[in-house]
Amino acid sequence: MIRFQRNRKIEATPDQVWNVLGRFMNVDDFSPAIVSVDALTTGDIGVGSRRRNNFENGTSVVEEVIEWKPGEGFTVQLSQMAAMPLREARAHVNIAPDGEHSSVTWTFDYRVKYGLLGWLMGQTMFKLMMGKVLDKDLKALEDKVLSVRTA
Repeated sequence: MIRFQRNRKIEATPDQVWNVLGRFMNVDDFSPAIVSVDALTTGDIGVGSRRRNNFENGTSVVEEVIEWKPGEGFTVQLSQMAAMPLREARAHVNIAPDGEHSSVTWTFDYRVKYGLLGWLMGQTMFKLMMGKVLDKDLKALEDKVLSVRTA
């Protein structure tokens, strides 16, 4: 698997960050590329919870929680990602205290289709694209956390 990671320091407590991230079915409240979310499960959010993220370009991906640590982060397994050149993918978001602030780390582990050519694509073009996506999501998360905190 190829691993890609981004980190952002947010001037808010881990609890304040979790108050936004922990609303699992509402990722479209801050993620700029996601236009809507379909909740595929009901009840409490935790391991087994599933959502479909619908993107601006008309594609979608399903995420299922495989690890849930309230206040600290979660891991999702991606599926139904036919529009992406991925065979397998997982995303992990972690919140850690950083002095009076929070350090948020977003990790994306993935295996690309198409053998050696796919691996090369995954190491170059896909990392570049994912870097932009994760940077925008972390910035948007920060903006949402700060707006909620001051509201």
